[in-house]
Amino acid sequence: MADLFSTIDKTSIAVESLTETEAKSELERLTAEIILHDKAYYQDDAPTVSDAEYDYLRQRYLSIEQHFPELVGNGSLSKKVGAAPAGRFSKIRHTVPMLSLANAFSREDIEDFFIRIRKFLGLSKEEIVTLSCEPKIDGLSFSVRYEKGVLSQAATRGDGEEGEDITSNIRTITTLPQKLEGDFPDVLEVRGEVYMSHADFQSLNILQEKAGKKLFANPRNAAAGSLRQLDSSITAKRNLKYFAYGWGELSSGLADTQEGNIKRLSSLGFVTNPRLEVVNSVDSLMAYYNGLYAERPVLEYDIDGIVYKINRLDWQQRLGNVARAPRWAIAHKFPAEQAKTVIEAIDIQVGRTGALTPVARLAPVTVGGVVVSNATLHNQDEITRLDVRVGDCITIQRAGDVIPQVVCVDLSKRPKKSYPFVFPKKCPVCGSCAVREEGEVVIRCTGGLICEAQMIERLCHFVSRDAFDIDGLGNRQIALFHERKLIMEPADIFTLQVRDEANQLTSISNWEGFGKKSIENLFLGINARRNIGLARFIFALGIRHIGQNTAKILAQNYVSWNEFSSSLRQAGKDKDSLPYQNLLAIDGIGGVVAQSLIDFFNEHHNQKLLDDLLEEITITDAELAVNDSLVTGKTVVFTGTLVQTTRSEAKAKAESLGAKVSGSVSKKTDYLVAGEAAGSKRKKADELGVTILSEQEWLVLTGGEG
Repeated sequence: MADLFSTIDKTSIAVESLTETEAKSELERLTAEIILHDKAYYQDDAPTVSDAEYDYLRQRYLSIEQHFPELVGNGSLSKKVGAAPAGRFSKIRHTVPMLSLANAFSREDIEDFFIRIRKFLGLSKEEIVTLSCEPKIDGLSFSVRYEKGVLSQAATRGDGEEGEDITSNIRTITTLPQKLEGDFPDVLEVRGEVYMSHADFQSLNILQEKAGKKLFANPRNAAAGSLRQLDSSITAKRNLKYFAYGWGELSSGLADTQEGNIKRLSSLGFVTNPRLEVVNSVDSLMAYYNGLYAERPVLEYDIDGIVYKINRLDWQQRLGNVARAPRWAIAHKFPAEQAKTVIEAIDIQVGRTGALTPVARLAPVTVGGVVVSNATLHNQDEITRLDVRVGDCITIQRAGDVIPQVVCVDLSKRPKKSYPFVFPKKCPVCGSCAVREEGEVVIRCTGGLICEAQMIERLCHFVSRDAFDIDGLGNRQIALFHERKLIMEPADIFTLQVRDEANQLTSISNWEGFGKKSIENLFLGINARRNIGLARFIFALGIRHIGQNTAKILAQNYVSWNEFSSSLRQAGKDKDSLPYQNLLAIDGIGGVVAQSLIDFFNEHHNQKLLDDLLEEITITDAELAVNDSLVTGKTVVFTGTLVQTTRSEAKAKAESLGAKVSGSVSKKTDYLVAGEAAGSKRKKADELGVTILSEQEWLVLTGGEG
């Protein structure tokens, strides 16, 4: 079979040809774009790019990180899953995180997966590696918990750590057991994927059309929207189905293999996919993949790939997880669908960091049963590479979602009066100069906070779900309050009620669309967020390169706002200072992230913004991870060659026990684990008086055999 992904377009600039500055800039662009797509998919059930485009963005992102490891920070998107819950339901924290999956697109990717597994576990080429294979259902992930055999609660994936409470809705799925029979653990958390069959999807859209309601774009959106109804009686009418594919918290084990566990779940009454098979070679995996791809059109449900998992659970445990995904599983994705359309216009959007992003407005076209009308063109280089122009006939592709990517331009159909798109030299919002710094891909507005677009976007970020999460204060309200000069900076949010009550003639209550109850709820929502955790607060500030996970890591390391802010201000004064060295000692915090933090805290306007804000709110200290390990909270550095385990496995084990793994030795280092041929790090540890452990001593300390 030919390479199914031969039609997916590749960037004209190979990753290995990028300079570090270009790589840094592209990572920044990709970060902003992926975060927006995650929110649209996981929170809103309304994805704004195709699966193929999203996967390509993720693949490009990971490839840059692999070639430029010095740019990888703890805020890397490779350590983030999904998006925070949307806020309509109460929230449930997963006792075991619900992770995402790394993606593969070709046979070479699968071969690399086998190589990584063998290298991590230290296996010989002769050792047989067995994997389970099953269809990757295109639906909504959920987790359902049973206590003493009784269904107690259910949640969506959410951001992987916290999801939405969908217990009432999940109970309406008739094939899901309400009470278990037979031999089961006291605590059993089953995970699966809710979906809607093609037949039920068509029936639902017929009913929607008859009722004059909006049609669902595809079965995945219909299933997700149905499961997240506030009225569970609506969910009950939608005939949702599911497949159980895994588990979370268990009070006792089910079996020794992935296949065995799935069989146990089936015996307890859960619906599992009958297409699950166990294989032990790349050839077998590809045969399974190609066979199911050929059958895809006649399946009763949508799939977008195959999931491969290491079958042995003891190997799964050893392999562990990266921050975003398990090392022992991978999703082999199917190719995109394509169609042709015409570009009617190219607009420029201005983001929170001033980035100017071109967006193609398309003549609506149906691709795979979904009408699409927009596509991002990323940046000036992408427009130049494609030579895309208004009026061009283009090929687009998607794989089950809404907004496609532009694959190519059909030059034979280009209008005679056609002109290259001229990227603006001024911001279309504020008129400030738009510049592209040397080595950067993105063109930015230089207006900063005088640019309305940036001001509004930063305020929207401040109140977003992963930041302050203020009920009743969304993007629309922020734009309105900003337009009427009531919210110009974050502190204004928390003084809004006092100022409104003091100005009766111009009170919000006199505005159209703002009733008494909605205003009361707005102020209640604002006041409920006067206390906020350190990690959320750091993320809410919108500092460049500081994503949600980096904010969490910083909060865990500095614990309090006073310690964090004072250390950053001191670090900015002297790069030879201990605060600066301590910042760089945090695993994954490189020079780019450090400089971004320092720049923020040493800008006068930001200091005033923070002072005003701290008059209105209280920042609570970070909660440190609870763990009985002797190394919880300790900073550990590994050096030299380890004999009884691989370096990767040792680091993963340390992190699972609550330790902080650093890449360099400093005064904050608690333990240096020195393997064979340890060099300069051991010497520095000696000089600083850091405790040095042999590999055997480390294994004893952490509960290994030694």
